[in-house]
Amino acid sequence: MPRRKPVAARPQRRKDPRRGEPREAFRCVGCRLDVPVDAPGTAHRNHCPHCLTSLHVDHRVPGDRRAGCRGRMVALSVTVRGDGEWLIIHHCEACGVLSANRIAGDDNALALLRIAIRPLSDGRMPVSALLAL
Repeated sequence: MPRRKPVAARPQRRKDPRRGEPREAFRCVGCRLDVPVDAPGTAHRNHCPHCLTSLHVDHRVPGDRRAGCRGRMVALSVTVRGDGEWLIIHHCEACGVLSANRIAGDDNALALLRIAIRPLSDGRMPVSALLAL
């Protein structure tokens, strides 16, 4: 199997669209725990590190806070970029939109693994088909 060329690390754009507003903790809509805004490995905390639930607040750019939906976004799955970075796939329960969000360094590893192996426990698709991908 040919080796892939290493992909350069993607630097995160640092921006604060809410200039002048204090950055503070928020309450998770899933588990109701207080979540600090600052997160290791990402510039925009957009999900709970405990249950991985999020709110649909960003429209096009992470941190823009322009989405009018404000629906609950549940962690549906994970995907991995070519450089090895994990992303959480969130699904909005209100409008149905899908979005990919970077994991943070303090995300619950057990919760991430639980959604990563979910397809293996689904009886509708044979495991051999998943392993062939």
